Amino acid sequence: MTEPLNPELKALYRYPIKGLTPEQLDKAQLTPGETLPFDRAYAIENGPGRFDPDAPRHLPKINFLMLMRDERLATLRSVFEDATETLTILRDGKQVARGRLTDRIGRQLIEQFIAGYMKAELRGAPRIVHAAGHSFSDVAAKCVHVVNLASVREFERMQGRPIDPLRFRANLYIDGIAPWAEFGWLDKELQVGPARLAVFARTQRCDATNVDPATGARDMAIPAWLQRSLGHSDFGIYAKVVTGGELAPGAPIVPP
Repeated sequence: MTEPLNPELKALYRYPIKGLTPEQLDKAQLTPGETLPFDRAYAIENGPGRFDPDAPRHLPKINFLMLMRDERLATLRSVFEDATETLTILRDGKQVARGRLTDRIGRQLIEQFIAGYMKAELRGAPRIVHAAGHSFSDVAAKCVHVVNLASVREFERMQGRPIDPLRFRANLYIDGIAPWAEFGWLDKELQVGPARLAVFARTQRCDATNVDPATGARDMAIPAWLQRSLGHSDFGIYAKVVTGGELAPGAPIVPP
């Protein structure tokens, strides 16, 4: 990929259902204090869970199906329709389940498929969970996850092999910034198009990054390699939306 002349937003992604595949967006409206629309809006509890939709709170990701432990999820493809909140799951390009997540029967159709497909990984019957305004992110704060593609390329150079940026499951992929420069933005504000983002944490990576998002193969040891080579397991940053606005690929970036 040719390095752009100016820092810019290269791609936007969201994950409507925690642990399932991403959806690339042509544009997205950012709202102060919120995630991307429908990002991690739903999750699938792995057996009897503690999530209460009437009193939602952040729970550790081990309560839900997720790539860190359940890599078979990566062999599925999911499509989420905003207007009806309908989820379609495909395997090898063929539809295997479809249901409206706002309806009990629709959720059951998805849950029944997951119960069969993920039987070996389940601790009990799976349950799709959701609460208005709640995000099932790995962190409690509502935020966006940002990854610098120059850092990905530098990581590729150090590893001596291609690395799919989608391993890092970010919302915003940026480019035209020096590798690792994003780690110097902690407690500072980044401007992306009309939006301003307050960086508050580096992203500590888990074993989900070891899973190839295209095949579901657990074929790398990224957190261990980062720790061994760089002295930490961080890759990417979390930022809260301070000033909102519509984003699209190509939006200019003004670093702190």
